[in-house]
Amino acid sequence: MIYLQLFLEFFKIGLFCFGGAFGMIPLIEETVISRGWLTEAEFFNLLGVCESTPGPIAVNTATYVGSVMGGPFGSIAATLGVVLPSFLIILLIAAVLKNLTNNKYFKGFMRGVKPVVVALILSTGSMLLLKAIGFAGLHEFKVDIVCLVILALFLGIYYAVTCLWKKKLSAVKVVLLSAGLGIVVSMVFEAMKV
Repeated sequence: MIYLQLFLEFFKIGLFCFGGAFGMIPLIEETVISRGWLTEAEFFNLLGVCESTPGPIAVNTATYVGSVMGGPFGSIAATLGVVLPSFLIILLIAAVLKNLTNNKYFKGFMRGVKPVVVALILSTGSMLLLKAIGFAGLHEFKVDIVCLVILALFLGIYYAVTCLWKKKLSAVKVVLLSAGLGIVVSMVFEAMKV
């Protein structure tokens, strides 16, 4: 039963989310937390891991949640569920709708979806930033000083590299830089406690 539930829930996520992973995060969060598959803290920790590992966030998340809930077969069911809608839609487009981009209904559909995707991505980014610095709810806010220091250092370094030195940072360098800052700043704060 859990395998079917994992497949169907992640199939819905894959079917109704546009705009890539960041558009999917709110729906994935709502699904896994409301079903009790992960706690909110576990979900946000998982997002951090999924962001830093190769592969799409939705697939990584589905694979992990499926594994936790149903072992290897749960992992396969959830992963197939999230991937299958995209596969079927692309297959349909490739086979049947060759001139889709010139179709007036498709253009109207895309005009309607684009602003919502941007809003979902901005909402997800804002939510992740607030959670990272300590926001837990309207009446619960505990500032995470370590995270604020890492964020400030990262933004300063990123600004210096991209604006002052006119260099581009690849996604790999950004992940490695932030991981390095996280380790160093955490060690400094731990040493200061002693």
